[in-house]
Amino acid sequence: MKTNNTFLNKTLLIILFLLSIHTFAQQPTGEKKEQIRALKVGFITNELSLTTEEASKFWPIYNAFDDKQFDLKNQKMKAFKSRMDDDALDKMSEKEAAALLAQMENTEDDLYQLRKKFIANIKGVIPAKKIIKLKKAEEDFKRKLLQQYRDKGPKK
Repeated sequence: MKTNNTFLNKTLLIILFLLSIHTFAQQPTGEKKEQIRALKVGFITNELSLTTEEASKFWPIYNAFDDKQFDLKNQKMKAFKSRMDDDALDKMSEKEAAALLAQMENTEDDLYQLRKKFIANIKGVIPAKKIIKLKKAEEDFKRKLLQQYRDKGPKK
């Protein structure tokens, strides 16, 4: 009975994922982010087979980590976006390029340290095997999301 229930849960999540993903293009950015987050929560919960107790402890830690990671990446993009067009790159001095490179390295270090701290925080919440499955689930979710965007996204 449990196997049948697991199959039903996975099937339901996949159907929900596929039906929801195509509506993202018509919605405001904040709403898109929340929908993606909801799909991600369902996907990861299912892939890790989190118990109720594990999920209640895991998700607050994961969401705080995910928000900080998003903020770091968003700040990084804002800082680099204006400098990354071809004209700006061509006009950039070697000193400016070195400073930008150092800033990029610092951001990557910050992201690494954030992930390292996150893993240390969840070691007591879920077993090591599920932490490894989490990394795979995050990559799988990203891949599916990108594929859906390619399949249903704006055409050139």
